[in-house]
Amino acid sequence: MSALFGKSRREAPKDELARNATLLIRGGFVDKLSAGIYSYLPLGLAVLRNIETIVREEMNSLGAQEVLLPSLHPKENWVTTGRWESVDDLYKLKDASEREFALGGTHEEVIVPLAKQFISSYRDLPKALYQIQNKFRMELRAKSGLLRGREFLMKDLYSFHADEADLDSFYERVRRAYETIFKRVGLGAHTHFTYASGGTFSEFSHEFQALCEAGEDIIYLCKGCSEAINKEIFKTGQVCPGCGGKEFEEKKAIEVGNIFKLKTKFTEPFELTFAGSDGAKHYPLMGCFGIGIGRLLGTIVEIHSNDKGILWPESVAPYQAHLISASPENKEVSHATDQLYEKLKSGGSRILYDDRDIRIGEKFNDADLIGIPVRLVLSEKTLLAGEVEKKLRSGDMVEMVKLNGAILA
Repeated sequence: MSALFGKSRREAPKDELARNATLLIRGGFVDKLSAGIYSYLPLGLAVLRNIETIVREEMNSLGAQEVLLPSLHPKENWVTTGRWESVDDLYKLKDASEREFALGGTHEEVIVPLAKQFISSYRDLPKALYQIQNKFRMELRAKSGLLRGREFLMKDLYSFHADEADLDSFYERVRRAYETIFKRVGLGAHTHFTYASGGTFSEFSHEFQALCEAGEDIIYLCKGCSEAINKEIFKTGQVCPGCGGKEFEEKKAIEVGNIFKLKTKFTEPFELTFAGSDGAKHYPLMGCFGIGIGRLLGTIVEIHSNDKGILWPESVAPYQAHLISASPENKEVSHATDQLYEKLKSGGSRILYDDRDIRIGEKFNDADLIGIPVRLVLSEKTLLAGEVEKKLRSGDMVEMVKLNGAILA
């Protein structure tokens, strides 16, 4: 920690109201450049990468292939879909030659012309392409930390299908993959599959809403089956689309994912067609599936934290254990802690070692603030006994573990 870029702060930043941003800034995970714009420091980037890894594993398990699309989009593509004027949160800019561009807030205008170059026959379908990419939106109310940003990291998956049956089947597979993702990052018990407006092309689209008092969305949770309905489509006397129940509970929530059936909304404007097995030309049907990676990180902090700091789920924590030398001025303790650090590292464990020459109380406060799942403390007393003190961030019980044993088992 003496060499770590980014330091903990005792006081909350005065210009932050959101719990997630306050704790992440105080813990040295992120730094605020401007409202809705954050830099990820090494600790924060480690968490972000862990979330990305989980998302990639589940996307790859669907047979989706990863791409990386440009953030700078020519105006012409957005004019083709009619969205250059209709999307009101699009950042627009001109270069010295008066050519106009948009900073990508979404990528349908890029992925469809790209797919057009490689999809021409029913034999080319289905295809599923995803990316993890920065998005830009002219957010006028960037006030919720990582939950509502002007620049933010997002995973978007686009799928192309020959018929509705194939789109429906893939849609359900993505739903299950999303449920797995939210479970793996520690939000499974909090996240509900939520019915939302389907717009022009289908009766419903769907959101994944994590129950949280910091949420800006209102959902109605079915008391019978726990599925939910977004406030925008909830009506008096509403029947649950999941189980037919009529009793609901109003809750605040954070939208952490969404899935849509776009059908031919974007393939038609770009004249993306394929030759079917019947010899006729058809428009592929599309699905669109999004997860806000940065928002997911912020949501985890909102839900997994207490008055002392963050409590990272093991799957996304920046390190497995936080190792503390209680007596760095004592050469024997310092040497033994160095040895333990190297032993754990060589065994494949990810360890954050607090080797700083500061008071032990400050080290404990920082350990609670940073929120790594396991705290290990070596002191003169424990060293004399050939042990190390082990404590879980999520509890108060302290366990003494033999230095020559399986410490992180």
